[in-house]
Amino acid sequence: MKKISYVIVLLLAAVCLFSQCKQERKEQRAKYVFYFIADGMGINQMNGAEVFLAEKNGKIGVEQLNFSKFPVASFATTYSKYNSVTCSAAAGTALATGSKTKNGIVGMDSLAKNPLYSVAVKAKRANKKVGIITSVSIDHATPASFYAHQKSRGMLYEIATDLPKTGFDLYGGAGFLQENHKKDSSCANIYDILKDSGYVVLRGLAEFEAKLGKANKAVLMQESNENPQSLSYAIDRDPSDLSLAQLTREAIDFLNADNTEGFFLMVEGGKIDWAAHDNDAATTFHEVIDMAEAIQQAIDFYKEYPDETLIIVTADHETGGMALGVGTYSLNFKALQHQKVSLGQLTEKIKQLRKDQKNKVSWEDIQALLAVNMGFWDSVKLTKEQEAKLKIVYTESFQGKDVTLEKRLYSSSEPLARESIEIMNRIASVSWASGGHSASLVPVFAIGVGAELFQGRMDNTDIPKKIAKTANY
Repeated sequence: MKKISYVIVLLLAAVCLFSQCKQERKEQRAKYVFYFIADGMGINQMNGAEVFLAEKNGKIGVEQLNFSKFPVASFATTYSKYNSVTCSAAAGTALATGSKTKNGIVGMDSLAKNPLYSVAVKAKRANKKVGIITSVSIDHATPASFYAHQKSRGMLYEIATDLPKTGFDLYGGAGFLQENHKKDSSCANIYDILKDSGYVVLRGLAEFEAKLGKANKAVLMQESNENPQSLSYAIDRDPSDLSLAQLTREAIDFLNADNTEGFFLMVEGGKIDWAAHDNDAATTFHEVIDMAEAIQQAIDFYKEYPDETLIIVTADHETGGMALGVGTYSLNFKALQHQKVSLGQLTEKIKQLRKDQKNKVSWEDIQALLAVNMGFWDSVKLTKEQEAKLKIVYTESFQGKDVTLEKRLYSSSEPLARESIEIMNRIASVSWASGGHSASLVPVFAIGVGAELFQGRMDNTDIPKKIAKTANY
């Protein structure tokens, strides 16, 4: 009888312990939330970067990026309120607020009448510190979706003036595209508005680190204001250039300092989209890899606080309709390692050559430039047809003083630079459907507290709702 009673007591204790543990797991919330948005990154941009890394090392297959190793991997649809193919404003709004809207609208409903509030706003209301970081301008569509409410993504000044109204703790990126109102000169400069709202504007890491302890709210930008549109592409970056990984690391330190409540940090890798708009495969893959370096900063933090941290990685849409292959059963991604500059930077080098030689540029000059920057002839062998095509474009574009640049959404390129990138794409066996967005599914990866909620197919509007649930905003 005593033995039976002893067994019953043990069973009851076990049931109570299991119930308590289950309750603790149920109540576990994400204190720290990282939300990474890889603008323009579809499945093939990600997988292509992994193939590129493998082929550089002489292997067939993939070398997984850090985030593709996360325990939860899924995908999401991206259509907007009225379009199968979304723009970044509508997609950003969906990822930020959990609601669909019309293409072109930022943080408002599809009639542009009512504001939609983001998961970042909910985090701030829940007493969390909040940071918004991007590799492009701070007033660009995706970051703007987390703090602004405007009927058009093109209302850059108005978007910027919405920024201080949130009270978010930190913003970071390249700069602002429109410091002053275009039509009304009586409107205050955006930097004066930020200062009056208690924000300290810091340019470059040295200034940021020097004044970190003196700022309650800060806006971190690159040191030079020459290009407020974006940080440099990873493939073009100089050692002195600010990187997305550095911005992310500094944001973590800033948000976590003297903070017992936790934080929410959104980080956008905006130039994956730009490179894909240019159909520049090598630059696109470098941007995806660069995004992974930013994500590594969050992974390192997660390792310190695994029971309190959630990391989400996704994209707002796919750009370019990228395909890994051109019909043959092989790829040659290892050739892409010999491309040393983006399409934009190659254009600038050709333009400089024009200027230096007053448009009297020889074919040998062009060969030397492409050999250094694209690896052509030296490391990357060209067929007779490919070389002949380059010569034709060279002849056409250097026969007069003026040349017509090809315009894309974020760039204008020299004909010879464009043809060089297209030849490199063909050599690598990368093809593109367009220079715009597509309706392709985008990946979703998750690790940490509540990651299991992100299993299975979902819509982009589901993601911020699941984050809010996990973090108890």
